[in-house]
Parts: sequence; structure tokens; C-alpha cells
Amino acid sequence: MTNKLCPCDSALNYAVCCGRYHKGNLKAPTAEALMRSRYTAYAMGNAQYLFKTWHQDTRPSLTSLKESEPQQLIALKIVSTKAGDEGDLKGMVEFIASSKCNNPEEPIYQHHEKSLFIKIKEQWLYIDRI
Repeated sequence: MTNKLCPCDSALNYAVCCGRYHKGNLKAPTAEALMRSRYTAYAMGNAQYLFKTWHQDTRPSLTSLKESEPQQLIALKIVSTKAGDEGDLKGMVEFIASSKCNNPEEPIYQHHEKSLFIKIKEQWLYIDRI
């Protein structure tokens, strides 16, 4: 995957986009960067990263995340952001994630969500949808 475009639709190589956060060397600097990296983690079945970046008060168990099948995510569109920059402590990212089922006759599914993020000790965490 290191030589391919990142699934988050940034038009960047995975290694220099979400891959650097997945490795654990860097923390996502903004709520949007965390949201994109979590989208990519869902696409790649990276349960450990999802667990690590989910606030402990609202996250599911690591086991349940590991048991989830990787989603066939095909597109990400950021609709809007509110706060969530490097100097903020809270942020919201509204997005539409498109996915498809294994059955080619079924239509493309679009998941539209407004996600709330909080920064604790210089790390952005996903809280929940609004």
C-alpha cells in the first residue's frame, strides 16, 4: 500500500498521508486529519488505530473492532469543518463516505455524518457523531 494513493481521497501517497499516522510516529494535527486517517483505517481494517483514536468513554471494544470486516469504501467527501485546527480543543467534521457491497447489483451506499472530535494531551480523539 505504500506506493498507492491514500484511500482518504487526499491525492497523496498513503505513506506520506494517513500512513504516517497509522505507524504511530505522528499524531494527526487537526480533527480533519484524524477523520481522514480513521476513514483510511476503516478501509484497511486497522482496528488498532481506530481503537487508539476513539475516546475511551464512547469507543467499542477492540475485539468488536477487530471482528468488523474492512469496508469497501470508495470515496470520501469532506462537506464542512468547524474548528478542529491545531490550536483548538474541539472540532467537528461533516463528511460523506461512499461504499459498495459485495453484490454489484446493489447501489452505492452513502454515509453522511457530523463527527465530534476533542483534543486531549495534544492528541485528537473521535468522540461520537452529532
